[in-house]
Amino acid sequence: MTALDRLRDICTALPEVDERLNHGEPSWTVRRRAFATYTERFHQRPDLWCPAPPGAREALLATERDRYFEPRFGGRAWIGIRLDGDPDWQQVTEHVHEAYLLVAPQRLAAELPPLRPRAR
Repeated sequence: MTALDRLRDICTALPEVDERLNHGEPSWTVRRRAFATYTERFHQRPDLWCPAPPGAREALLATERDRYFEPRFGGRAWIGIRLDGDPDWQQVTEHVHEAYLLVAPQRLAAELPPLRPRAR
């Protein structure tokens, strides 16, 4: 399964999500508000761009520059996540869920079941 296939499965499992092309690449929206974008064109590798909670972008960039980066678009609240190599798909799922919760209407966000705790 490709990184795009895995990301698509994660995004489309969320309530009322639509997949649309954004500049020729897949993007996922809830009520026409984007919460995840897949791209390969800027770094010639699979990446996810999504909004992050306040302070998360700075913390991730300070501690994990090999996995996270500042995306070209999306504004200062968005984070870029490398999907090449062997990404932690549980962590990617958590980022997608956080991004969804940031843009989804409260009623839809309330429908989202909590993620299972990460096995330690």
